Amino acid sequence: MEIPCNAFNRWWIAAAGTVLQLCLGTVYAWSYFQKPLVDAYGWSNTQVAWVFSLAICCLGLAAAWGGMNLEKIGPRRLAIAGGLLFGGGYLLAALALQMKSLALLYLGYGLCGGCGLGLGYVTPVATAAKWFPDKKGLVTGMVIMGFGFGALLMSKILMPALMAATGGNLPAVFACLGAGLGLITVVCGWVLRNPPAGLLSSESRETDPGIAGPSVRNCLLSGRFAIIWGVFFCNIVAGISIIGFQSPLLQDLLKRSSPELMVLSLAAAGSTLIAVSSLFNGIGRFFWGGVSDRIGRVRTFRIILATQIIAFLILANVTQPWIFVILVCYVLLCYGGGFGTMPSLVLDVFGSRLMPVIYGTVLTAWSAGGIVGPQMVAVMKDFYGENASRYSFLLGASLLTLGFILSLILSDRPFARTSSIRDDR
Repeated sequence: MEIPCNAFNRWWIAAAGTVLQLCLGTVYAWSYFQKPLVDAYGWSNTQVAWVFSLAICCLGLAAAWGGMNLEKIGPRRLAIAGGLLFGGGYLLAALALQMKSLALLYLGYGLCGGCGLGLGYVTPVATAAKWFPDKKGLVTGMVIMGFGFGALLMSKILMPALMAATGGNLPAVFACLGAGLGLITVVCGWVLRNPPAGLLSSESRETDPGIAGPSVRNCLLSGRFAIIWGVFFCNIVAGISIIGFQSPLLQDLLKRSSPELMVLSLAAAGSTLIAVSSLFNGIGRFFWGGVSDRIGRVRTFRIILATQIIAFLILANVTQPWIFVILVCYVLLCYGGGFGTMPSLVLDVFGSRLMPVIYGTVLTAWSAGGIVGPQMVAVMKDFYGENASRYSFLLGASLLTLGFILSLILSDRPFARTSSIRDDR
């Protein structure tokens, strides 16, 4: 396949998309703030967890809307809008903390910031895939990997520097994050644009199953789409329930095994886990995406789900912090793997023509998972004390089992070209 464009220019697109995702991925360090906000403001775990849940919920919904309107609005304007909303969400959160207003925190970080996350997330993934018809798997994996590494950037680089510079003043920390990350995301969004006409050769257009395929309506109302959504949802709930609470969960375990540890030591351990697990989250998007190229997308999802069931059952009974850390890192490897494999699954089944709309709509599973996962753990922590972790992991194992069962009836063959709505699994 000939690629009639300057390779240097298109790699700038990939780099900008990766940096944009890296900034957006700082949302995955939310567990860094969970305990400090509960302690400083007297809010419950459930109340604080709703901030993260709303952000992820709005992320998925905004990504779906963005995918449907990407061609009409254009990647540059959509990504810049996402960057402005994302940075504005942090700034509103800073004001909310200064005013001690939980409602404004929901509005700022949750609604405004979450919508920015969604518009910013879907744009570079779909745009980079257009620029690299010869390297779709490599480049989309690289761009999405940036989101997984965001928690590492936050927990080990940004937060230590900002906490030291502000003396631990949380409103000031959020304000600095809003100004800095907002500026970077807007600049990266300005770089994004669609490739020149004719990037895909006529040969590739003829062989693309999405060029003359079914309508969006048929695809979205099909049984196949529903099963894909369900599999994705179950994998997301499992991973995001840990992402939202991994630091407090590790600190609780460390306090039981080593009561002499001080608060600062516990917080440092939680921060380190966020950083290390984010590496696995990012690497998983490359690793499992590469595995899916060899064994198929659906088979990859089956392995991801089945192995996590075992991991969650062990986590429900773990007493050793080092075993907890290893299993959390594996779960995050699989969580990232779901995001790394899903774009290719959508491309295989529905084709590149419908990819932005279908992929954006699939991301609504992220919205639902962002509510169910963190709230599941938050309720357990508020009402079940020392048994909270055990019950949370058992619920996670149950959802993973449901996802594995759904994956057994899923096929990754191209969607049938039909004018009627039918259960095409």
